[in-house]
Amino acid sequence: QVQLVESGGGSVQAGGSLRLSCAASSYIISSSCLAWFRQAPGKEREGVGIIDIDGRTIYAHSAKDRFTISKDKAKRTLYLQMDSLKPEDTATYYCAADFVCLRTLFPGPYSYWGQGTQVTVSS
Repeated sequence: QVQLVESGGGSVQAGGSLRLSCAASSYIISSSCLAWFRQAPGKEREGVGIIDIDGRTIYAHSAKDRFTISKDKAKRTLYLQMDSLKPEDTATYYCAADFVCLRTLFPGPYSYWGQGTQVTVSS
């Protein structure tokens, strides 16, 4: 059974940092493209970044140079390190998996999702 469980959200002041984690079951870490998405109230879900099976990353423009995606195969965990946080980064953050690995920042192809973790950045 595929399971993704996010943790690490919280409240932080602008300019601060947070690291989100996504614990994955089974062989997800090694066999799928993994991504982080976020959704703010009243807005559509948007892609933050992707890490593919070989560890290559793609970032949304809003995340580039501030966020870093990584994964630890031994711990079966996906990470999102977020630095220089801004109030506009406030959202619920989700991890997702796509075994087809289309390497897209659109949410449609992702079949498996975590429950989300809230990130709030105050000014």
